[in-house]
Amino acid sequence: MEYKKQSLIKYLDDLSAKLPAPGGGSAAALNAAMGAGLISMVVNFTLGKPAYAAFETQLKGILVKSEKLRKDFLELVDLDVVAYQSKDARQALDIPLMLARLCCEAAKLCPPLIKKGNANLLSDVAVAAVFFESAFVAACFNVEINLKTLAQKKLTQGVRKELNQKNRIIQRIRRNTEDSIGKIIRG
Repeated sequence: MEYKKQSLIKYLDDLSAKLPAPGGGSAAALNAAMGAGLISMVVNFTLGKPAYAAFETQLKGILVKSEKLRKDFLELVDLDVVAYQSKDARQALDIPLMLARLCCEAAKLCPPLIKKGNANLLSDVAVAAVFFESAFVAACFNVEINLKTLAQKKLTQGVRKELNQKNRIIQRIRRNTEDSIGKIIRG
């Protein structure tokens, strides 16, 4: 089933049902897609505003990236279901690993919007950062369980090293985004 073409009600009904998939990996990808959607919304509400004219080129670049990521995350909603149903442990590892990598890239879109995005939508930038981090953490859990299944020591070490580095990056971005926006909102 292609959930990306279904209603949210259908997706959530299946998520909550006694079905093996969709599960946490698919839900994490949907969470990340919502984060990318928020980034696109912020940019769309910023473009064309005279106060942000100096940032038009950079904002358009962010929009292209966020829209590509939104589509990629939506694909992962379904690919995670397929990977789980395939019983292929390597595919089941690769999908959440791809999700984790893309979440880290997506999080990097948040900091520029603190000063260059529409000030009325800063809370949405913070929410996006939180969504990317939470989807990243969820993806890491799915990576770990699949690494355990594969039982390949060298692969496990390499993947864990990469994810630990990305974890530090995404945590720093989320924390700095949250702190900066919190100060602006609270005054």
